[in-house]
Amino acid sequence: MVPKFHIVPRSLDNAFSIRHDVVPQFGTVWHYHPEIELHYLIKGEGIRFVGDSIGNFQQDDMILMGSNVPHTWKCNISNSSDNHVEALVLHFHPECLGKEFLNVYETQGITKLFEQAKTGLIIKGSSKEKIKRLMWRMKQETGLNKVVYLLRIYAILLENKEYDALSNSAEFAKFSQLDGNRMEKVLSFTLKNFRDKILTEDVARLTNLSVTSFCRYFKMTSNKSYFDFLTEVRLNHACRLLIKTDYTIQHIALDSGFENTSNFYRHFRKVKGITPKEYKASFF
Repeated sequence: MVPKFHIVPRSLDNAFSIRHDVVPQFGTVWHYHPEIELHYLIKGEGIRFVGDSIGNFQQDDMILMGSNVPHTWKCNISNSSDNHVEALVLHFHPECLGKEFLNVYETQGITKLFEQAKTGLIIKGSSKEKIKRLMWRMKQETGLNKVVYLLRIYAILLENKEYDALSNSAEFAKFSQLDGNRMEKVLSFTLKNFRDKILTEDVARLTNLSVTSFCRYFKMTSNKSYFDFLTEVRLNHACRLLIKTDYTIQHIALDSGFENTSNFYRHFRKVKGITPKEYKASFF
């Protein structure tokens, strides 16, 4: 997908920022920024796009995203009165403490960590619990104490072995405003219509490109074909239904946009490596 450049709001006097968001939904625009982002989800669920990765997000997830990694969060909105999402979000530029900071002996591993973060890292286990507590404390601090908490988070991330990489590639190009608008339309259209039959011609028309040009363009910018992307969106919806409901496999297959159960099983096994029933059993 093609991201838009985003300017992270912060005071000009601060080297980095941390905020506590309680909002109807997270910003839905596919975007990137030079700041590294540490995102801890307190409340909410939906589909997460990080680099070329598509996955479901839920309460208590923690994601570290490197500089210029395109990302967005599409929330599942309910009709309840308590309808909001909530997160702690820390943004810091790789050089927020100065270029020389990264060149001294004691900080040698940080640059490597920042490069790893360009694949998007989901932080797990005891490391996540420690960082979560530090983020809450950092939010209350000012001045040098705030910097101390940032350094403590760096130290935990450097020692952390409890993480999974989300994206297959750390390389993403920057694109024009026109490209960003184009592909945002494709993303929104796909998420709205994935349950229905989608023709390449319909999607290409949104971008004002021919079918051939659109397919080439999408493949070049996202490292996958449009229909591979569409299948991933459908499978992630199916995974959520497998975990959250008692619907039959046939119901889930059709609700996720697959033509029939056989087609659903084939794609599920190819992408997930197991059957839908095995996937559901692993959560219970």
